[in-house]
Amino acid sequence: MTARRLDLPLTLFAVAAAVELVAVAADVTALQWVAKPLLAPLLIAHLRRPGPITPALVFATAGDIALLIPGQTAFLIGMLFFLGTQITLIVAFLRRSRPPVAAMIGYGVVWAGANVLLWSRLGALRVPVMIYSLALTAMAAAAAGVSRRVAAGGACFLVSDALIGLGVAGFEPPGHGVLVMATYMAALYLIATGCDGRESAGVGHDMNRFTAA
Repeated sequence: MTARRLDLPLTLFAVAAAVELVAVAADVTALQWVAKPLLAPLLIAHLRRPGPITPALVFATAGDIALLIPGQTAFLIGMLFFLGTQITLIVAFLRRSRPPVAAMIGYGVVWAGANVLLWSRLGALRVPVMIYSLALTAMAAAAAGVSRRVAAGGACFLVSDALIGLGVAGFEPPGHGVLVMATYMAALYLIATGCDGRESAGVGHDMNRFTAA
């Protein structure tokens, strides 16, 4: 049996993810500045060549940096960058396949319900959150049409950002920050490795189209 070749970018991603979780749990901002901006770039390195999801990871990198800066202005800038992430992912996913109707309906209900529940508590962020969350749920629905791995990544992204929305609205469960980052990093990993042309077992699709320039 031949051992699988070590994927250095993914190994470093795992290290950066572990450091980031420790930094968030211990509230060490300086360590977060070291680890968080490395997450998406390491997944770009894993892809080996630019593809349709590369711009999404670039936007995610910029968003991660913006969200490390305190204040509402930085939060809005970060949301704008992540809006770019969601839009570019939607385009990449729809190039591959159309999402199932059930996923579109289900995620649409989730979007409407979440905005109704949080609307009165979001204040000046109501409209930006409504627009961003629409793109987010559309991305998750589009991901459902690609593969199980990518669908799981889209769902994790939705959960992560929903937790952020709950925090903005004043609801923070125990371990809120760790949960946000754990689901976010899982989302990036699942989407990147599901669209890298190397992980297609059990899906029945040729994922090489994702890495076409």
